[in-house]
Amino acid sequence: MPRKKTEAEVTLESRNPAVPRPRLSKLIVKNFRCIGHKPVEIELDDIVVLVGSNNAGKSTILKAYEIIMSHGSNACKLTLDDFPNGEIVEGFYPEIELHTVVHDNSPGERWIRVDSETQEKYVREQWVWKDVGSPIRRGYDVEQGEWSENVPWGAPNVANSQRPQPHLVEAFENPEKQANEIIDILSSIITDRVKSMSKSSEDVESDYEKLLNNIQKLQEQILNDSKVEIEEAEGEISSLISDVFPGYKVKFDARPHDEIDKSISLFKAKSQLLMGPEEGYQSSIAKQGSGARRTLLWAALRFVNETQLKKKNKNERPHVLLLDEPELCLHPSAIREACKSLYDLPKNKNWQVMVTTHSPAFIDLARDNTTIVRVERSENGDIKGTTLFRPRRILLDPDDKGRLKLLNMFDPYVAEFFFGGHSIIVEGDTEYTAFKYILESAPELFRGVHVIRARGKDTIVSLVKILNHFDSSYSVLHDSDRPFTKKKKVNGEPKKNKAWTANEKIIDTVKKHTDPSKVRLLASVPNFEEAYFNEEVKGEKPYNALMTLTGNKEAFERIKQLLQALVDHTSPTPEGCIEWENTSELLTELEKLGTDEIIE
Repeated sequence: MPRKKTEAEVTLESRNPAVPRPRLSKLIVKNFRCIGHKPVEIELDDIVVLVGSNNAGKSTILKAYEIIMSHGSNACKLTLDDFPNGEIVEGFYPEIELHTVVHDNSPGERWIRVDSETQEKYVREQWVWKDVGSPIRRGYDVEQGEWSENVPWGAPNVANSQRPQPHLVEAFENPEKQANEIIDILSSIITDRVKSMSKSSEDVESDYEKLLNNIQKLQEQILNDSKVEIEEAEGEISSLISDVFPGYKVKFDARPHDEIDKSISLFKAKSQLLMGPEEGYQSSIAKQGSGARRTLLWAALRFVNETQLKKKNKNERPHVLLLDEPELCLHPSAIREACKSLYDLPKNKNWQVMVTTHSPAFIDLARDNTTIVRVERSENGDIKGTTLFRPRRILLDPDDKGRLKLLNMFDPYVAEFFFGGHSIIVEGDTEYTAFKYILESAPELFRGVHVIRARGKDTIVSLVKILNHFDSSYSVLHDSDRPFTKKKKVNGEPKKNKAWTANEKIIDTVKKHTDPSKVRLLASVPNFEEAYFNEEVKGEKPYNALMTLTGNKEAFERIKQLLQALVDHTSPTPEGCIEWENTSELLTELEKLGTDEIIE
């Protein structure tokens, strides 16, 4: 029987140190747990935030990600409960597909697809479970145009050594398991730190290097002392084999020089992390409360981030944090700090983060490295993942990012519109207060409505850019304001009003929606108070609006009609409001009020 030709080992990481690590770009899941035959696609980034209603499949996606990152271990084995409806049915096997961006041709040309637009190089892999237990891993052969039983990289342990090491922290896991996750995160970083110790000089070895060399010498000595026994075993086994395969010989290769670092464990398998008062009793973190364990998790992540940023050696294995509902059990004051820790973690380029959340506070619109995906379940049970936000597609400029960052600081819940429903952008606090009062008074009429307070026309433009990316329906309400101010130029002419000029930016951005008919743009002429309350208010505008609505039934009905017009684009607008597409329409409405109305 001819011997099978062995191929040169192919690793996930390029042999050229100047080439960046491969980047995971897309995850596709089908027929896994609650996810059915219709695939769910998740675009990957440094940070991926999964939003959506309860029981929509967000946690299942986290688990799918962990499973393929753990190929070759028990964590990658499925049970019957992981199959659709708990049944193994041909044609409905669990499948998880991963797309990876590579920066050279190390996997081989047959596996690489080049994107015609971005010129990025993609490699596709697929894991299929035809029975409980371990999966079959396949690679997509671009030359043949089909899936191949061969794979673009080596065995699971070879490929996984360069893929991110997963750290899954589930929402309601038992204390012992959560404690082990925190210890695992810290231990992995400490181990990486020890292993990356280099020689302090050309002639002096580090303690870790001395340990590895001593282990190698010990292994060589053991093999040398056991040479006779090994040769006898080889001879006897070869004799038995030759009865079936004449001329074949068995040889034992201990490979004492390969992966010596895996021969040792730097820390005990049962390492503990204790917590408690400095001068009092300190118990294991499994005995702490849920909030304390979660807070310790953030402390561990901050330690990881600060440690990694200081390091010069970036060759250790990357990590991926899979975190289910990070807001659970956190004190309100800790949520913002937790969010910062999460978003800062990928700065060292060695961590990716995927979280599920029901809290708008965990969405930071000013970050460049974030993908927000809404996971939702249709009435027939199909689960869909829709990418709502990817900054490089929306093309936010530095001013947009600055405004959104400030908005996040002042209103942590501004990102609530990512969670679904009909979005209404309003210019300021007065409109927001008035509409919130109407929503509280008639919740059955306005279920699922999100009022977004922009706090300025320029921020309206930034928010419209994001909502345009959703490709969904939304509404905008702002003041028309007046073309000129009462201030004079040197020549005596009135100065132009910047608020009026901003109207052009708003309509120009709205028109960039793929279907502008999905957007209703309304203006209060000349402003909210004068348009609907027939009065000019200089101060305490939100409070004045609230008092007017509580004591004036006619005003209440007028604002209710206005809100209805923003929710239902076919509903009529109240007097004082105009749906517009050109500033000349706003000017015409102002002139109807009188010639003096064009000056602020």
